[in-house]
Amino acid sequence: MKQRDWQDRTRQEAALRKAGIRTEDLPTLRRISHTLHRWFEKECGDGHGCIEREEETNQTYWLNATTGTRTPIADREGGARRRLKTLMARYPQLTPYIQTDPRGVALYLLRPGDVPKGEKLESYYSRGIGVY
Repeated sequence: MKQRDWQDRTRQEAALRKAGIRTEDLPTLRRISHTLHRWFEKECGDGHGCIEREEETNQTYWLNATTGTRTPIADREGGARRRLKTLMARYPQLTPYIQTDPRGVALYLLRPGDVPKGEKLESYYSRGIGVY
């Protein structure tokens, strides 16, 4: 791990612990964020294909860009969201926000006061702690 990455992770972990997250939950949060980020990247496509979700059944598929075939795949997004919900039940003071744009961090945790009263969460999520 590069020195800069190590420093960033150290600062992130310190901020999460200060917000009340237990040290043993940090790897789980990071894994959830990475899973979501990779899922959102694949939804946009990678040159080989992309992830599609059938709206009526909620089934997920991999659409092969070359052949056009659809293959059923596991819904890793749904699993990550369920794990996040379970974990966040331990931290009712924090609000998770999932950013589906794959160009940045996928998961933010917002503390009380991060979103001004009466404002929309999606306008202020970046004030929270990004989990990367």
